[in-house]
Amino acid sequence: MTHPTTNLEPRTGTSTGANVFGDVPVPAPAQPPVSLIFERDVPIPMRDGTALRGNLYRPVDGRRAPVLMNFGPYGKDLSLAARQKDYYNALGKGVFLNWETPDPEYWVPRGYAVLRVDSRGSGASPGLLDAFSAVMARDHHDAIEWAGTQPWSTGKVGLLGISFYAMTQWTVAALQPPHLTAMMPWEGAVDAYRDFIRHGGILNADFMRLWGGGILAAKSPESEAVNLFDKSRAHPLDDDAYTGWTPDLGKVEVPFVSVGNWGNLMLHLRGNIEGFVNAASSQKWLRILVGGHILPFYSPEALALQESFFGHYLKGEDTGWLDQPPVRVALRGTDGISWRDDTEWPLTGTEWKDLYLDATDLRLGDSSPAADGVVEYPAPQGTVSFLLPPGHDIREITGPIALRLWVSSSSTDADFYVTLRQITTDGTEVFGINPVDQPIQPLAQGWLRASHRKTDPDRSLPYRPYLVHDEQQDLAPDEIVAVDIEVWPTSIVLAPGDQLFLEISSSDNETIHVRMDSDEQERPAGRFDGTNRIHTGPSHPSALRIPVIPADPA
Repeated sequence: MTHPTTNLEPRTGTSTGANVFGDVPVPAPAQPPVSLIFERDVPIPMRDGTALRGNLYRPVDGRRAPVLMNFGPYGKDLSLAARQKDYYNALGKGVFLNWETPDPEYWVPRGYAVLRVDSRGSGASPGLLDAFSAVMARDHHDAIEWAGTQPWSTGKVGLLGISFYAMTQWTVAALQPPHLTAMMPWEGAVDAYRDFIRHGGILNADFMRLWGGGILAAKSPESEAVNLFDKSRAHPLDDDAYTGWTPDLGKVEVPFVSVGNWGNLMLHLRGNIEGFVNAASSQKWLRILVGGHILPFYSPEALALQESFFGHYLKGEDTGWLDQPPVRVALRGTDGISWRDDTEWPLTGTEWKDLYLDATDLRLGDSSPAADGVVEYPAPQGTVSFLLPPGHDIREITGPIALRLWVSSSSTDADFYVTLRQITTDGTEVFGINPVDQPIQPLAQGWLRASHRKTDPDRSLPYRPYLVHDEQQDLAPDEIVAVDIEVWPTSIVLAPGDQLFLEISSSDNETIHVRMDSDEQERPAGRFDGTNRIHTGPSHPSALRIPVIPADPA
């Protein structure tokens, strides 16, 4: 089957997010007068009697308007200038610019009300701040219903925001608030445990320490707060510390666009894709872009996409939205970005190819090695790489990846950090753009703690194992066991002569100035020290399963 692709000339400057959605029509910029009614600390009653506080921005003509809303713990009154001045300057120094949220000065003149709500215990809202809790999801539900029943509201509520303001969308949508009409979760995880806090059972240590500290800094002065780093470290298994927040995607029925980013590994990409695939909604779209984490959200192409979607669902306008392809993904070639449209994920016509590891010569090949082999490397610091040499006919890898390893260790546990690397014919490594706009992001990563190797066969797919994380299964020293590692989806375009390396390490590498292996309590001396081994060959067929997109026969 063919895959329609629109090739575009890449524009300079990744920070602008230009061309982030291919050929989405960008209308001529309107210049309405930026006048609006601004109400600070509007009380929003919750079912338990608590009143959360929101900032409301609405049209001056007094007409009822559909509502664009976000709900979270970052502080509705904290200017983007205080949080990240470079982004603030790049976006034109808007009066109401706020971290990862839509700009009221753009949306209100276009006929929307914008509502920002401080979640319980954050900013101006009282109560206990617990960022991943059933209470937070319930409060979000109640805030949506309040917004949908106000005299200035048409009763149609849409959700729009980045990162945590996207994660909250998946969770509240599963509660099915009646006035929730449409949503656009932009780079937002679905499963807090698997997508964000513990990858393969390994604590996302530096990020949780950094991010949790930022949450504590945004709490209201009279409130108490749950320390998210301490909480996540104290709960190594997927227990009720996470499940109360994790949505039942089978109950997500609202129309949505899930926007992911190839360059935001370790935080959101898995969730955007899992949400799209597993949500029950019959009206859903997936977009995967490239570039940084913040500025592409405000680019002309992104605003055109947002206006087209919300104009259709919140205003009933004929925006042409329903002509949009269900799936549009950026393809990352060494000579720029092109775009692929499709009707499903994984992409139509994907051919699954197994590349077998050979420990005798550290290569990847089309068939299992004739002889058994083993390669060992030290832990907790050590790496081994397997090369797919030039001469292969693989040109495009787009989609999810699974790695089956047969391993043993002299220790009772082992961490596996998996990275795919592309090296061009001139010896240059190809990188993606990471969330802070730096070209140092690996093209694909996966993680697993061996004691968390238990899978659920009913929820696993041939190309995406599902780890249960409900018990710890220690290794018996030197016992050979199979482990299945989920490598996050990727886009890799290989030119003739390019090499692909599969790197397996016992320690992490920095991607956004943070590491997962930095907490001594998580990796106690003795438990992860020793020698790790990878076994290959007929007795132990270790293999990397990749999604190959065949060349268009036309």
